[in-house]
Amino acid sequence: MTIHLPQGPYEPRTTPLDLAPNGAPLASRTVFSAAHVVADPYADISPDDPAAVDWDATLAFRRHLWSHGLGVAEAMDTAQRGMGLDWAGAAELIRRSAAEAKSVGGRIACGVGTDQLTGPAGLPEVRAAYEEQLALVEESGAQAILMASRALAAAANGPEDYLETYAHLLRQATEPVVLHWLGPMFDPALEGYWGSADLDAATDTFLKVIAEHPDKVDGIKISLLDAEREIDVRRRLPGGVRCYTGDDFNYPELIAGDDRGFSHALLGIFDPLGPLAAHAVRVLDTGDVQGFRDLLDPTVELSRHLFEAPTRFYKTGVVFLAWLAGHQDHFTMVGGLQSARSLPHLAKAYELADGLGLFPDPGLAESRMRALLTVHGGSR
Repeated sequence: MTIHLPQGPYEPRTTPLDLAPNGAPLASRTVFSAAHVVADPYADISPDDPAAVDWDATLAFRRHLWSHGLGVAEAMDTAQRGMGLDWAGAAELIRRSAAEAKSVGGRIACGVGTDQLTGPAGLPEVRAAYEEQLALVEESGAQAILMASRALAAAANGPEDYLETYAHLLRQATEPVVLHWLGPMFDPALEGYWGSADLDAATDTFLKVIAEHPDKVDGIKISLLDAEREIDVRRRLPGGVRCYTGDDFNYPELIAGDDRGFSHALLGIFDPLGPLAAHAVRVLDTGDVQGFRDLLDPTVELSRHLFEAPTRFYKTGVVFLAWLAGHQDHFTMVGGLQSARSLPHLAKAYELADGLGLFPDPGLAESRMRALLTVHGGSR
């Protein structure tokens, strides 16, 4: 039956893609999905209160990703880190997810930041906050991802402060870490990271950190939505240091690569695309680059829609699609972030995702979309 969306009438598809779980590891690329958290919809809290998380549903979604052979990037931006999930909640998420990963044999890496600092802080406090979180992640048995820090961006006076801070942390790390450069389109407080608003100068500082500690850097994640800059940085990395694309606009071409290299992946869009992304990489494992592109290229329109400006609210679309897909029973988010995108935006996300066959039960997705339209007074 036709469903009348704000953008016009739409005929939902009736059959999903056949993407049964295949837990075998991916071979040609290391792929992490940055996973969202599921809120407890019955918690009597306000948006300013600490997050109330539905731990069972949150861990079930991670098991879903692991069942398809994907790694989980935990307590990252997609999990509303710093946008509804505070450090106490993130710490509990890391402990629980790391234990779950160990029990099912799933790969996990966890974000290390400074979000326990809630007021002005100097460089010593920034280092101490990073150290506290690094210790917790390492104690949990997960790999560490050193995230960009709002507190460091506010406290640093130039590139040298970044070089000294990261050198200190890398000396502390017991195992190689992933360095994460998150651009201001994802978090405006990170403008001028690495000591300069000039991206060429910032890139040089970023690369200097890696060059001085290549044995402590497993890889880098770049989230600047700039494919050419990622390729340039990728080609300048020391041997053995991987590039994990965080580019939710250009991921198919970056993962496919060229004759001079390729990117691995650590992506928020691989939360809703998990099964399809894993299937595509398995096709790439056979050497079929065109088959890989044929599967992933059509998903870019959905990803660009979810990550459109203001990009930091992409999490709303990710959780919305998880609800439509049946991974959770409600469309409620920590911090009340379900209100961050408009009904037309969500309706377009539904249309694009349904057209791709992403919903395991298209009928369920349609009925939930109709319910949302009814709540908004737009059902016809």
